[in-house]
Amino acid sequence: MNRIQERKIVIVNQASNYLTIGLANAFSDRFEEVNLITGSVHVQGEHLNKIVAVTRINKFQESPTSKKMIAYLLACVKIYGLLVTKYRKHEVFFVSLPPMAYLLNIVVPHRFSMLIWDVYPDLFKITGMTDRHLVYRIWSRMNRASFKKAYRLFTIGDKMSELLMKYVQRDKIIIQPIWSIFQENNKVSKADNHFLKEHKLTNKFVVQYSGNIGLTHRVEVMVELAEKMRQYDHIIFLIIGRGSRVPALKRIVDEKKLPNCRFLPFQSDEIFPYSLSAADLGVVILDDLTSKGSVPSKSYNLMSFGIPSLYIASADSELYTYANKFGHGKCFSEKELNKAVDFILELSQSNVMQAEYSKKSLKASNNFKRENADKIVDYYIKNGVTKKSVFETSDSK
Repeated sequence: MNRIQERKIVIVNQASNYLTIGLANAFSDRFEEVNLITGSVHVQGEHLNKIVAVTRINKFQESPTSKKMIAYLLACVKIYGLLVTKYRKHEVFFVSLPPMAYLLNIVVPHRFSMLIWDVYPDLFKITGMTDRHLVYRIWSRMNRASFKKAYRLFTIGDKMSELLMKYVQRDKIIIQPIWSIFQENNKVSKADNHFLKEHKLTNKFVVQYSGNIGLTHRVEVMVELAEKMRQYDHIIFLIIGRGSRVPALKRIVDEKKLPNCRFLPFQSDEIFPYSLSAADLGVVILDDLTSKGSVPSKSYNLMSFGIPSLYIASADSELYTYANKFGHGKCFSEKELNKAVDFILELSQSNVMQAEYSKKSLKASNNFKRENADKIVDYYIKNGVTKKSVFETSDSK
């Protein structure tokens, strides 16, 4: 494929992962020059094309909150400086972090686009912030100015598009799903999975949450489910990850003396395929206050391994839409945990049911492949942009 001459683009993400790498590589197939401003590059599967030039800024800080905010603000200053000097003649494509950096397009003259998969300031509602809060009102006002000025505005699903419509007209939004780390079903069989053997999980039905455990992740739900199902010896609730909520959750499990709830630290990239394969049921949790404004990437990784999903989210979330459209799992609100218990128990007792959900999960994963990065670039280049929905992809029909 011939590259478009004299088109130069810089992609911005303070913590670049497989999604950023995929986008950068897709742009490098089409543009004369592709650059990446980032604090770190985490390779998982796909490597960054060598022709993509990387400019380093400060790294993202996971915690505490004070250091995280300082890292965000410092990164914004550095990004602004680079855009008005080194990259003053480049198009800009913003992805993810710092969460406020896309607002720079209000003050820079560049052709500036964004891919939004976490909607701010709406996600701040998890902290108790209301739409009357000064920060919320200022950020909302800036969103309207920023999104109106954007060259291309991408988001990853219909529900998130509805949320963005608070700030911008619908015809400005391009809906394009993202993709999984894993492009093939490389799930490790139970017989060959040393992770199961090492942690003595071979004869258990594993209900697994794997990911960050912070304020926006209501992992307390896993503990509540474990408490409700403590009498079922064949079911184990496995929580894998890191975050500010881990010590408090461990205390609750100890206080309640729950033998069916275990914790493990974040797993390395080498172990991750084995730990993910250990799940008989994968759990994705979003707080009801924010579930319309986010889709965790773990959702797609579970699908790619054919693992049935249990979503704890509200009915206006993208996860609820996925469950009903693809039939690869169930979605319940936090008020419906008894229904979740019934689903877990029924699934754990039926190999036929497990096989059926696994089959549907693999079929759903066809909608979330790496080629979606190429589709984003196609939409970016087109003069007339056609709206896209996850339900219009071939394998979901």
